[in-house]
Amino acid sequence: MKTNLIRNLIQRRFGAWVFLSCLGCVFPVSAGNVKDDVDAIMRHVDKLWRSDSAHAVMSMTVKTRRYTRTMEMESWSKGSERSLVVIRAPKKDSGIATLKVEDNIWNYLPKINRVTKVPASMMSGSWMGSHFTNDDLVQENTYEDDYQNSLTFSGERDGRAIYEVSATPRPDAPVVWGRVVMELEQKRLLPLRASYFDEEGVLVRTMVFDQVSQRGDRYVPMRMTLTPSDKPDESTVVEYQKIDFDVEISDQLFSLQRLQKGQ
Repeated sequence: MKTNLIRNLIQRRFGAWVFLSCLGCVFPVSAGNVKDDVDAIMRHVDKLWRSDSAHAVMSMTVKTRRYTRTMEMESWSKGSERSLVVIRAPKKDSGIATLKVEDNIWNYLPKINRVTKVPASMMSGSWMGSHFTNDDLVQENTYEDDYQNSLTFSGERDGRAIYEVSATPRPDAPVVWGRVVMELEQKRLLPLRASYFDEEGVLVRTMVFDQVSQRGDRYVPMRMTLTPSDKPDESTVVEYQKIDFDVEISDQLFSLQRLQKGQ
């Protein structure tokens, strides 16, 4: 009975690269110089959601053929190697927490007061029933270092001036995608859509970024919608209610002891 409870709770855990590590500072690149330097565009994307530290309050809505459920969460991060996410609502999930330190992930399940480390065999599994995976959480690839980038379109599309950049992995780069195609708004160099393809060129999933809001000296998409290509009627939507950048966060927060306390 206890084993089944642990398994069910773990299968419902929520995790994703996007809103844990993508919380950062805008890199000062002007639209005037990127047309001839596509790497500058992707360097901007790499730095757009990275900061020394960040604190956020957000919601995640998962829609599948069987159900739709929304969770309210709070997260803290330092760089790209440390992050903590705690579920605040609904009540039945409150206190469930995920800690990431470098390539390691642990989950805390308050109903059984137990910390479990996510094994390598479960890295491709869903995080809290979403369309993100545990592997999304630990990936620290950058477009600048791990991909070869080429500008494949520059002009107006759907009434908006955009850049389209196609990124293919460099030889021996530790990436899971065969190709990523990114569409960005030309004026502010903000991502609009990212399409992820496997090694055979098949579209696997699409991420749409919208509801842009200015936070200090930076513009940040406050909503991200992930749609799997094989289940176009399903989606996972992450929406920020609050983001604070470069806040003071103690390293002690990212520990197994604090994981159980739920901050």
